[in-house]
Amino acid sequence: VQLQASGGGLVQAGGSLRLSCAASGRTANSMVIGWFRQAPGKERELVAAISWSGSSFYYAHSVKDRFTIFRDNAKNTVYLQMIGLKYEDTAVYYCAADLYNKAGTTHEYDYWGQGTQVTVSS
Repeated sequence: VQLQASGGGLVQAGGSLRLSCAASGRTANSMVIGWFRQAPGKERELVAAISWSGSSFYYAHSVKDRFTIFRDNAKNTVYLQMIGLKYEDTAVYYCAADLYNKAGTTHEYDYWGQGTQVTVSS
């Protein structure tokens, strides 16, 4: 699986951004796509995940009600819509694929895209 993440940028607090993760190559119906983020000096954390079927979701408590993960079947793309951005959302965001839905909320995803920087100014 190849993953291409995009959509990061600089935004003021309270603003919004939409990240995209385009998937290509080998996929599996059991696959889960997750969005992680890593801020300087902090561990990488899973913020949202969606099953490839689109039927199951996960959100970290810190982003619930502000971030929405969804996918476009026709484009094999998973999006992370972020609204009400806060300074503490500043991080490099990565999308990753868990081919057989085995990782849960851990970092044990099989494939990773490159990161995209999200910077929220206060």
